[in-house]
Amino acid sequence: MTQKCGLVAIVGAPNAGKSTLVNALVGQKVAIVSPKAQTTRVRLMGIAMHGETQMMLVDTPGIFEPHRRLDRAMVQAAWGGTQDADVILFVVDAKGGLGPKVERIVEGLKARHEPKILVLNKVDIAVKEKLLIHVERLTAQIEFTDVLMVSAETGDGLDVLKDLVASKLPEGPWHFPEDQVSDASDRMTAAEITREQLYLQLHAELPYASVVETEKYTENQDGTVDIHQQIKVERPSQRAIILGKGGARLKEIGSKARAEIAKSLGCHVRLFLHVKVDPKWDEDRGVYRDLGLDWVE
Repeated sequence: MTQKCGLVAIVGAPNAGKSTLVNALVGQKVAIVSPKAQTTRVRLMGIAMHGETQMMLVDTPGIFEPHRRLDRAMVQAAWGGTQDADVILFVVDAKGGLGPKVERIVEGLKARHEPKILVLNKVDIAVKEKLLIHVERLTAQIEFTDVLMVSAETGDGLDVLKDLVASKLPEGPWHFPEDQVSDASDRMTAAEITREQLYLQLHAELPYASVVETEKYTENQDGTVDIHQQIKVERPSQRAIILGKGGARLKEIGSKARAEIAKSLGCHVRLFLHVKVDPKWDEDRGVYRDLGLDWVE
């Protein structure tokens, strides 16, 4: 059979389930997921195989109204992720409905000429009577080649989605080895996993004013890996939240992050975490470089 390979951009509002969808299509975890909106900050490419077709899935940050430099960089990265795409998947939270955040993306997609597939996600928990209403409103504004209703969480509809996407990708050699699932570096993956644990364990307490940097990444001769990471926050009160009583919260975050990183890397990992207060961390060009984001004015 002839090999096929193409770029699939996945766009949508924050918390539409884009990262969960990418993980489900790849068949394993490559993008961090949390109930907190705007979890994805960088363009992450998940690589999914479907028969002889390699689908390069660009999991973009959710598109929202930007208010600060990091927000603007994330939104720019989201739209940048659609450049040169062979197919665009517009993922909509079928339970959450169509609000201003969705309408903002609709306006941005109207001028795009790439084939666009509307993917209504979370249909397993959505109000069934509203699904067709959502479809009618969106298809009246954008010309979609196809409309699918799926649940990335349960897997419903994903086989059909894979077949559909694969049918639209061009013939050509694969860009990555068959067993590679992501283009993210081990350093970036480690930082993202720790950030995921911050969100999961401090969901309501910790704002977005934090970043995780991998300061040192050492592969030892015995096959183990030592990772030193710095968690930057804007205020001392946020540092206290992360540390917890007697440092217990940070220890728990580190323990779970280390286990996830070890699972991802397939080796024993020693993880060292340090929390630093830096009110202007989001004005540090190095942070944007490490996140793979462009510096925007």
